[in-house]
Amino acid sequence: MKKESLKQKAYNEIKSKIINCEYMPNSFLNESVLMEVTKSSRTPIREALSKLEQENFVTIIPKKGIMVNDLSLNDISMIFQVRELIEPFIILTNGFNLDKTELRSIRDMVIGDITKQNIKKTYDIDNRLHRFFIYSSSNKYFHQIMSHIYDQNSRMRILSAEKIDVRLKETQEEHLSIIDYIFAEKYDEAANAMKIHLANSKKAAIESLLI
Repeated sequence: MKKESLKQKAYNEIKSKIINCEYMPNSFLNESVLMEVTKSSRTPIREALSKLEQENFVTIIPKKGIMVNDLSLNDISMIFQVRELIEPFIILTNGFNLDKTELRSIRDMVIGDITKQNIKKTYDIDNRLHRFFIYSSSNKYFHQIMSHIYDQNSRMRILSAEKIDVRLKETQEEHLSIIDYIFAEKYDEAANAMKIHLANSKKAAIESLLI
């Protein structure tokens, strides 16, 4: 196996555990344990950790170790600031070009039952819808920026899931509003509905940290 693929394997596994909160914020990671978990040698682990530090998932503290970064109120504010700028813009400028068959399929998923028992499925659908809008754009820089934003957003959602599940029904209704405006070719209204949805999600996320 090539050195680069070893690094990528280690990076993917560690990142996945951080995003899914198997490695909790403010916890310390041990290189030896990571080597065992990922079945990698020290060099790929260190290269993977360096990349994760650049992406703000961890902080390498000399003589102390590798700390998983927390998500502060400021982090949440910045995440949603980016989303509020890009997502409505893409709907406004690219709504006419969306794959309506795919969007119809996602809509059918959105209208499913909303319960705490299938909360992971609900979040997966939410993630699929938002990424669908982003990747419909031909702008590769949007793809790169938003991929990282959504990774952090997924972590934030897992950390606050028990506190913001009351938002599930509201989110479902907001998603349907966005989608139906697009089908009606009312792209200004769809973009505005996305702004409202993101503002409500931001408020809920911040409140969850203050509880």
